[in-house]
Amino acid sequence: MPLLKITGGRLYDPANGIDGDVSDVWIQDGKVIEKPLAADVRPDREIDATGMVVMPGGVDIHCHIAGPKVNTARKMQPEDKRNAPPVKRTELTRSGTTGSVPSTFATGYLYAGLGYTTAFDAAVPPLSARHVHEEFHDTPIIDKGFFVLMGNNHYVMKQIAAGEDERLKAYISWLLGATKGYAPKIVNPGGVEVWKETGGNAHSLDDPVGNFGVTPRQIVNGIAQATNELGLPHPLHIHCNNLGIPGNYKTTLETMKALEGQRGHLTHIQFHSYGGDADDQGTFCSKVPQLVEYVNEHENLTVDVGQVLFGKTTSMTGDGPLGYFLHNVFGRKWFSSDTEMEAGCGIVPIEYKDKSMVHALQWAIGLEWYLLIDDPWRVAMSTDHPNGGSFLAYPEIIALLMERSRREEVLKRVPLSVRENCTLGEIDREYSLYEIAIITRAAPARMLGLKHKGQLGLGADGDVTIYQPENDLQRMFEMPRYVVRRGEIVVDDSELKSNSEGSLQHISPDYDEGVLPDIQKWFEENYTIGFRNYPVDDSYLHDNKVIECAPDHS
Repeated sequence: MPLLKITGGRLYDPANGIDGDVSDVWIQDGKVIEKPLAADVRPDREIDATGMVVMPGGVDIHCHIAGPKVNTARKMQPEDKRNAPPVKRTELTRSGTTGSVPSTFATGYLYAGLGYTTAFDAAVPPLSARHVHEEFHDTPIIDKGFFVLMGNNHYVMKQIAAGEDERLKAYISWLLGATKGYAPKIVNPGGVEVWKETGGNAHSLDDPVGNFGVTPRQIVNGIAQATNELGLPHPLHIHCNNLGIPGNYKTTLETMKALEGQRGHLTHIQFHSYGGDADDQGTFCSKVPQLVEYVNEHENLTVDVGQVLFGKTTSMTGDGPLGYFLHNVFGRKWFSSDTEMEAGCGIVPIEYKDKSMVHALQWAIGLEWYLLIDDPWRVAMSTDHPNGGSFLAYPEIIALLMERSRREEVLKRVPLSVRENCTLGEIDREYSLYEIAIITRAAPARMLGLKHKGQLGLGADGDVTIYQPENDLQRMFEMPRYVVRRGEIVVDDSELKSNSEGSLQHISPDYDEGVLPDIQKWFEENYTIGFRNYPVDDSYLHDNKVIECAPDHS
């Protein structure tokens, strides 16, 4: 593979403690290498990044970009597709549609054009894994992986109720291996099953879940314990109960405590940080200070934000009762599905308005999380794409975090009661470029256990984004000058120059010698389960290169 040299740029690489140092980056065979010792070695391509900002490629820890629910959402809003600018076919690229839920081709092109080289879909039922692999194959350039839904799985709940800890671990390992998924995910644990059975929900961590003899608290603790004992690189990925409901911060805090010191990642935490009474919208308020205080004091916890941005988008979630709730709130069309014995789904077109006190508070609550957390290594940037807004809004979020004046401009146009019900107007903190590199690159990669991503040390993937400094920070991050993925220049002088394949990030059965294989073998020899197998062999992955977790991932 050609030898690439990036020279003279100001490097922001927090994983290696580099904060704006002028430094060169050498890449060969898709990996960062040392500067060649031989004086006569010349790179095949050299990028002069003098005066520019150089960061690792962006890593999106939580988005919804593939699978049946995403495909359904694409079909639900033809007007969204008609009104959004299309991606036109060129010699390099295929055509695609954009809008709040872009098509597969467009998703890859748009992420790459933004400087992101890795993205993880956050909620895939095992039965849908094949569909996701097919869509991933059609999503170019970026590397990708997905989390497997388990929080309302019948077999999982039965093993937790029976105290079958070893069988639960074996089943989780089998699911990940069979689907080629990356980590366990729970969505409204137990609540989706209650919704499917009765049309109700699980509002408390101690509500009974149908006929299974378990509670949401037991599901959270049981799967978290199994995930950690298996030594998986990413902890349990948790979508708490009562998402979006005033007063839900109490449930969120209880969920954090239910982990009992075990590792856990709480996703789109903005949607779980509300005070107030569900029957009185006027009581809606932020409870971020109380929650962030707990997170600051408990290093076993990490979060991503799920930032809300104003405008039209699409809510899609594995939380069936939430979909119905939003349908009633917005009065829009609604789609709900029941995935056999595994999960549910709800999809609703929505619009966040800056004149709405509730929507403006949601916007402010997300920013509070970024600005109040002590350690930026414990928070990752996300919009829960497309639930809070498109991933294309990341540059806008960056500008809001780096410039208090931008936040003040928005606070001036939203309802006055927003200032009274949150702390955002009192916060002076402004993020630095180093901190931005943490929450968009280094921290999500570390949370995921991807040692080869989010950094530019020796042996790291050659994923690099180069920005031309501008006074308008939002524009600067919207238009990278160059983007490199595994040593290939995919964006050159702000133009897309590649349609190459990305790679799949997944858990291999032999990712950790002696742990996962033994458990799977034990499971297969001792138990027969009433679920179909989901074989996904390497031939099914077409030409994608499969990336294994290093044995020292822990």
